[in-house]
Amino acid sequence: MTETMHPNQAAPVVAVVPFGSAPLIAAKVIAAHVSGYLNLAVETLPPMDIPPDALDQGRLQHNAASLIQAIEAMPLKDYFKIIALFNVDLFIPLLTHVFGEARQNGRVALVSIFRLETHVDGSSPSSERVLERAAKIGLHELGHLLNLLHCDDDRCLMYFSGGVDTLDRTAFNFCRYCRTALRRALAKPWHP
Repeated sequence: MTETMHPNQAAPVVAVVPFGSAPLIAAKVIAAHVSGYLNLAVETLPPMDIPPDALDQGRLQHNAASLIQAIEAMPLKDYFKIIALFNVDLFIPLLTHVFGEARQNGRVALVSIFRLETHVDGSSPSSERVLERAAKIGLHELGHLLNLLHCDDDRCLMYFSGGVDTLDRTAFNFCRYCRTALRRALAKPWHP
């Protein structure tokens, strides 16, 4: 997928930022997939501390909306989009957990490998499988940042994956409709 540059437009750069104990290798794998699949420039930033106010003491999970709000307030204005990587359990009030979260057409997406490190049967997947899952979630959430909605095609990366079994069956591919929407989104001018 190629992106159309407008005159005097800075090239959009996506930042991938590991937080807390999130592995740098997972951030680099997500960055490589974003670069490869969407032809965007990507920078992997040094690890940052997890914003402390996002931990919900009652649930012992991190509130995804609080994390997004905290990261949006950080001095990362030069980046087109930001993918924040965690190794903590994330939730939104409507769901018991989420693998990732993003505001539609926003700037910050979250990816958590916390629940990607276990198969449905409780066994541990290979590190390659965990990294593959993280890359799929990263591309999916970045799709939301580029204003894509969930897709009905279960072979598309924009298909909703509520469990790792569904995520594993999802191909590394956007359907033709989502690819068209991505091209349109990336053709729009961007200014830092």
